[in-house]
Amino acid sequence: MNRRDISAAESPIGIVYFGNDWFAENRTSSHHIAQRLAQRFPVIYVDSPGMRAPSATGRDFRRLARKLADALRGPRELTPGFWYCTVPQMPFRRLPGAEMLNRWFGLWAVRRAIRTARLDRFLSWFVVPHPGFMAQHLGEDLCIYYCIDDYAAHPGVDSERISQSDRDLTHAADQVFVAPPALLEAKSAQNPTTVFSPHGVDAELFARAMDPVTQLPPFTRELPRPVIGFFGLIADWIDTELICWLADQRPSWSFLLVGAQKTDIADLRRRSNIHLPGPQPYGELPGWARAFDVAIIPYRLNQQVKNANPLKLREYLATGRPVVTVRNPEIERFARWVQIADSREEFLEAIEAALEPEPASAIAERMASVSEMTWDHRVKEVLDTVDRALARRHGHGWLEHRMEDHGTEQ
Repeated sequence: MNRRDISAAESPIGIVYFGNDWFAENRTSSHHIAQRLAQRFPVIYVDSPGMRAPSATGRDFRRLARKLADALRGPRELTPGFWYCTVPQMPFRRLPGAEMLNRWFGLWAVRRAIRTARLDRFLSWFVVPHPGFMAQHLGEDLCIYYCIDDYAAHPGVDSERISQSDRDLTHAADQVFVAPPALLEAKSAQNPTTVFSPHGVDAELFARAMDPVTQLPPFTRELPRPVIGFFGLIADWIDTELICWLADQRPSWSFLLVGAQKTDIADLRRRSNIHLPGPQPYGELPGWARAFDVAIIPYRLNQQVKNANPLKLREYLATGRPVVTVRNPEIERFARWVQIADSREEFLEAIEAALEPEPASAIAERMASVSEMTWDHRVKEVLDTVDRALARRHGHGWLEHRMEDHGTEQ
């Protein structure tokens, strides 16, 4: 579908979308869904504040300063019909009046963006819980909560506060979607509209890892083989001790960890066979994956991972590469196509097994396992459910006409 100028006048409804940092290096389901919604509707992307309080680091202060400057500048149209605004929050929430000021400023900033984009009718769409105090207070025709993670289990957050925000938003929403299967039962008990909506994958993009014309990044061309690869955010939920142990056990192997680093990686840097090229553009990840002999998911076995629906699992499978991973309920659904390890020793044995020659049919089966799970297909299913929710609340849906006019990508 070709991108075209979208105005509120030609659309029956728009979307005010509360998501993660739009300019973050790591692209999450928040970004993938918003991009596809913007192909169909006018969208205001509200760059919501982080869930953890900023630390006294230069990086956090620069990020806070950027968000404050963006907020004072006001909403801006990044592409036709796609508006961006940010809502920074005072980090010292326990100070008297700070929470009230944050709420007032958040509502004011979002309402200003709605006026600027000239949205007469719109949905509020929350992918994160902490701005959920705005739910049902913006004049929206429908409120959606698309829960993609166990947010309260994230390291460094105020778990009690985030848990309460999550519960309040779940109750307030007219329609709830949940990506991690482990959260489905609890969310359904809180809101009977809840439906399971797992992550999608950009299958066509990641399949380029198997295309001979896809170029290997220069960084990878001289690495000793085999290359044990990872791409994604290197954060507190990554088991760096496991990676170091693996690297020590097999010093002739190369461990290639592609992604932004947001945790202490000093131990990783001490190993000469662990390579850290840093964050890379999303569209170039297939080239990096082409360098992998085995892709790994070395998560820590904590509450966050137990309830996670790892996006990279589908992306790895779409590359066709063998996958070795820790265990959780969502990963177990793909046990036929990945090797699951429950200890360090099993992880190493699984990598060694994955390095053995395999038939081409094994690669094709991995890629086929996610070929129908595209983001375009997932968003189409979600919008069908949203239209039914609109019909329940207002007597008729409004999205079908819009999707027929501008089409959907399958």
